[in-house]
Amino acid sequence: MTNLLIVESPGKIKKLKAILGSGWEVKASVGHIRQLSNEGTDSLGFTMDNGAIRCKYSPRDSRAKETIANLKVAASRARQVFLACDPDREGETIAWHLADVLKLKNPQRVVYQEITESAVRRAIASPRPLDRNLVAAGRCRDCLDKLVGYKGSPLVWRLNNGAKSVGRVQSATLHIVCQRDREIQSFVPQDYWSVFVEYTEGFKAFYSGSQDHSDPEEEAIDDTGRKEQTQESTRVLSQAEADRLVAIAQSNPHRVLTVQGKLTSKKPPAPFTTSTLQQVAGSRLKFSPEHTMQVAQKIYEAGLITYMRTDSVQLSPEFCQAARQWLQAKDPANVPDKVATQKRKKDAQEAHEAIRPTDLSLSSADLKERLSEDEFKLYFLIWMRAIASQCKPAKIRKTIILSQSGEVQWKARGQVVEFEGYAKYWKDLSGDHDLPQVQPGRSLTLDNAAHEAKQTKPPARYTEPKLVQVMERKGIGRPSTYAPTVKTLKQRDYVTLVRGKLEPTALGLQVDEFLEKALPELLEAEFTAGMEAKLDAIAHGKEEWERYLIGWNQGYFQPALAKAMQGLPAQSYSGPERTLEKSRTKCPSCGKAMSKVPSKKVQKKYFLKCQEGCKAKNGLDLVMFWSDSEKKWQIPQSSPASEADTLTDYPCPVCQKPMAEHHYQKAGQAKKMLRCSDTEARNGRKHKDAVYFFSKGQWWSPKFGVLEP
Repeated sequence: MTNLLIVESPGKIKKLKAILGSGWEVKASVGHIRQLSNEGTDSLGFTMDNGAIRCKYSPRDSRAKETIANLKVAASRARQVFLACDPDREGETIAWHLADVLKLKNPQRVVYQEITESAVRRAIASPRPLDRNLVAAGRCRDCLDKLVGYKGSPLVWRLNNGAKSVGRVQSATLHIVCQRDREIQSFVPQDYWSVFVEYTEGFKAFYSGSQDHSDPEEEAIDDTGRKEQTQESTRVLSQAEADRLVAIAQSNPHRVLTVQGKLTSKKPPAPFTTSTLQQVAGSRLKFSPEHTMQVAQKIYEAGLITYMRTDSVQLSPEFCQAARQWLQAKDPANVPDKVATQKRKKDAQEAHEAIRPTDLSLSSADLKERLSEDEFKLYFLIWMRAIASQCKPAKIRKTIILSQSGEVQWKARGQVVEFEGYAKYWKDLSGDHDLPQVQPGRSLTLDNAAHEAKQTKPPARYTEPKLVQVMERKGIGRPSTYAPTVKTLKQRDYVTLVRGKLEPTALGLQVDEFLEKALPELLEAEFTAGMEAKLDAIAHGKEEWERYLIGWNQGYFQPALAKAMQGLPAQSYSGPERTLEKSRTKCPSCGKAMSKVPSKKVQKKYFLKCQEGCKAKNGLDLVMFWSDSEKKWQIPQSSPASEADTLTDYPCPVCQKPMAEHHYQKAGQAKKMLRCSDTEARNGRKHKDAVYFFSKGQWWSPKFGVLEP
């Protein structure tokens, strides 16, 4: 008889068979095999009676039903069954389902963080029982999410606007995106001026207030979530004041007040967690969170990295020692005095490792042959981050020169990297900006004094990786739920991706506005994070899951649902018509707020329409479309329908016949182009690119370049 090892993913089978050899059979559950059935009250699949929860499970689908049958046959002929599901709460729950459906009397749970021979054999040699606390947390999450989804979703169905679902994590995340959209819509830009001087000594300094005033240093956030200084003057709020400061700079001598120089250390970044991997892969590789996890899954199954769903920044002592030996051999100047360690996250879900390579010595050339382009890029990112985390800090010399003219002070900042340290592998330091050596009291020669008009910008929309960062910071969801949550919001048509940024759709905004009135607590990050904390407490054996879920339902959810049903006017749900959201843009004819009309045919996913009956010059309803080039809403400027093409003296670049000027509409804008006047010829394949567009006062072609007059 053989031993049976059950894993989640079929992609692991080949690697594990090669490690275990004969005497072993390896099968895959293909993820979850069972789910709460759709039986009983509200199709929940579980009951909460007399202080106990009774669940009824069913196969997830026909494939899962077939998988269960095959696993039963394999288990019946096995000497011993080992459950090697993924090393997290979800994996522990899947292992429990397998043990239950296969009726295993003594299930052997094996856990490894990497699919390498040493890790797998070590896990097989030391199996453990199922962790009942982790299973309880997993079962509680399943019941909690189905309770919220199945009991809450019927509320939004009654909106009759296509809304499909409410979710514990999903709705709180949607609220974050919608809040940002409202901040952008209500943002009122403010003009300001940045004032600066340039010295012949070779540096530029920015206005820094008067003698009794100094401005706080502005900071920006890099793609690792750490702060870096930016160069800009104290904001001046009028041109008159900016002119006055320039005049002072031009009419007064300049001298150095102080020179500050200090050598600072910048610590290495921590190795990747699920969240930081998704963020950095998004910013540096332009991967979506979903794609990042798909690629990471493949390189994990190939045995090249540790498990990719983790919120821990810890590394095993074995890896730290291996990294130290690699640095001693390849880069001895970067070996720290002691093994680098990372501060443990207080709320890390399980005692996992961070994401790291399993073997530092693998050849890049070999890996390029074995992996796809995306797999290699992501592996290289993980490798660089892991080795950087074990290096010395970078040494940066920062210099600040404070000068003065009259009562006005000017500040220049310089930064020079004196020792790269970890940044040799993880490039996150700004380029060198060296300042000349000057002494306090020295006179300076003014070369130029000027100001630059600027305008405050609204907060930026979230990219998918940035939203994941916010979810993690606010405690919404866990590593396994970040990417699926963002994916669900897109699938529900609650958010859409426009030029790499997440924007709520009209439907998403309506659902969020409705839930703010109906179930406001469910949208609060602190409320959802508190539920996650309770699940963590259950996972650590500090809370009993059935008591918590029954108490949460009776103490909050049931009363909140009842209040939501009673407190909302019936007409909100009575008919198929839906109230269109109002825009901040006013109708140019009647001055009233225009309405947003959802449309998948335009870039913003909606256009504006006056609902007071105003008409445009062409007699049609007054509508406005967003002009990306002008950055404003505009009424379409249509050309006369009868306007014919006008012959020009420009020859067609293909057949040399005269080209004709043609007028057309695009995104509500009047446009014009040059095309061959030979109607039959221009419809042929050779003339496909023989067109010129008018832009910025000249004709240009993507293929033939600018057309000379």
